[in-house]
Amino acid sequence: MSSSSEPPKSLSGKVAIVTGGSRGIGAGIALDLAKRGAKIMITYTSASSAPAVENLIYQITSLGSSASSIALDLRDPSAPSQIAAATMHQFGRIDILINNAGTELTKPISSVTLSDYASVMDLNVRAAYLMIQSVLPHLPSSGGGRVINISSVGARCGFANFSVYCASKGALEGLTRSLAAELGPAGHTVNAVEPGPVESDMMDNLPRELIELQKKMTPVGNRFGRVGDVAEVVGWIAEEGSRWVSGQCISASGGYLMT
Repeated sequence: MSSSSEPPKSLSGKVAIVTGGSRGIGAGIALDLAKRGAKIMITYTSASSAPAVENLIYQITSLGSSASSIALDLRDPSAPSQIAAATMHQFGRIDILINNAGTELTKPISSVTLSDYASVMDLNVRAAYLMIQSVLPHLPSSGGGRVINISSVGARCGFANFSVYCASKGALEGLTRSLAAELGPAGHTVNAVEPGPVESDMMDNLPRELIELQKKMTPVGNRFGRVGDVAEVVGWIAEEGSRWVSGQCISASGGYLMT
């Protein structure tokens, strides 16, 4: 796998959509794909994220690539089709979809409301499903499209008080395998990447005792993951060299999750 500082321009001419790309893993993935030569459409929700997105676009254009953004709430069922249309209008093609946008919920099941459940499932599962549905007509007719869903070790590990979140990531992985079988005949691949705990602002939302336990249980360096650790795995899956990998849920967790 290439260095994160100077990957080859293996994605030159390709266009990628990165949902939830304003910060953390999403921003890291967008930047890594741009380093590989891809043009990037970044989606985000909150107006407060706009300055971070503008800075990310500046970084991408400084690399000699192109980027644009669109602010929409992916819990709105109409958002995915708007994102696909905006990407086609801006760049004229779609080759790669990174379903990164997601949310967490830390609550015992006795306290989870229908609203809580809908909020997590609508973003973590339904939005990913509708994004795939919306970009599918635009993926290259000759094959080579890449759909990469950002899951979590929570899809395979049981964490107390994370029932809805873990269920959503398990559903995302089921979707990954089913669509790998369905889209494979057209030459497209569908995979998921499962990060463990990663140094980002989302880590602040997790119980400290859980984070410290996961750190101790991570064999590689007994450390937290870094954004680049995950982004480089995603970047490789987006490349032509991964063409024979599909329907896989790849643990990018330093060995915390071994499958």
